[in-house]
Amino acid sequence: MNFEVQHKDALSKARTGKLSTFHGDIQTPIFMPVGTQATVKGISQDQLYNDIQAQIILANTYHLYLRPGIEVLEKAGGIHRFMSWKYPILTDSGGYQVYSLSAMRKIKEEGAHFSSHVDGSKHFFSPEIIMDIQRSIGADIIMAFDECTPYPCDYSYAKESLGLTHRWLDRCFSHFGKSSPKYNYPQLLSPIAQGSTYKDLRLQSCEFIASKSAEINAIGGLSVGEPEEDLYEMTDLCTDVLPEDKARYLMGVGLPENILECIGLGIDMFDCVLPSRNARHGVLYTTEGVIHIKNAKWKEDFTSIDINSDAASSRNYTKAYLRHLFQVNEILAYQIATIHNLRFYLWLVETARQKIESSVFYSWKNEMIPQLKNKL
Repeated sequence: MNFEVQHKDALSKARTGKLSTFHGDIQTPIFMPVGTQATVKGISQDQLYNDIQAQIILANTYHLYLRPGIEVLEKAGGIHRFMSWKYPILTDSGGYQVYSLSAMRKIKEEGAHFSSHVDGSKHFFSPEIIMDIQRSIGADIIMAFDECTPYPCDYSYAKESLGLTHRWLDRCFSHFGKSSPKYNYPQLLSPIAQGSTYKDLRLQSCEFIASKSAEINAIGGLSVGEPEEDLYEMTDLCTDVLPEDKARYLMGVGLPENILECIGLGIDMFDCVLPSRNARHGVLYTTEGVIHIKNAKWKEDFTSIDINSDAASSRNYTKAYLRHLFQVNEILAYQIATIHNLRFYLWLVETARQKIESSVFYSWKNEMIPQLKNKL
């Protein structure tokens, strides 16, 4: 399992690369659809691969641990067999979910005590337990257990939290190194940089995780409510420090324009729930801008959802038809919209890759971003 940089943009930090895993090679920059509970809501694995053309998907340790449970996943032979997906999978460690359960958890040096959002039952996650759980799930890429700080966050808390995250990271790597994969293929452990929006803490964290010499280095704790300019500033700062020859993963980001800007800042991998979640509310991302398909203005619009057919698997459906499906609450509405949005995100990163290879990424990015922000 290794990462190789293939092309670099002359006017930005954008680059293309290849991340090799047992279940296939991943061409970067890449967007990972979020399949939190071993499914991307509303669509099949065949649609994920054939229509959306996903190369890798993300699942979540916290949710899979609760349901169906680790014993079930082990009996199935790991998550790939359980969900019938032959391609790479990344599992989030559950740190963000523990963060989001602020009223139901207590964080200590040994780990995090929390209550299940499902039934209120008590549970405990430590770095060691999280490594064991992710070994049992069997994803190709697994994430270190960290604490994601909220925004805003005062400096003293951010500093204390960062120290805890780094100590947990040492424990993750120590335990990971003592264990073996359960399903006869290698797994890659990625550390996560934290530090809120404080430059000195971010630099300290990036230097610390870089010392682990992992093939992927992740940037966490952003896209949690901070201003867009802070997102870009912290990302730029991190990619100046993180090794150039290792993959860089910006967790939980974001809108199409965020992704293009951050590719320009040297990010290789992204994930976000927005394209699938917003699709279920009738929000569509297109090359012309953002469409709220439930609005009456689309009632008699018989043009394709996106005029750029290369960017849409939904080119055979009109705006009027999709609006009708939402109006009558047909399940097909959510499916078409989800496939459209995810395919658009994959088209966006694929086109970015082509533009980097052609040495025109910077000008293309600057042309695309105003269009992506349009409210149609």
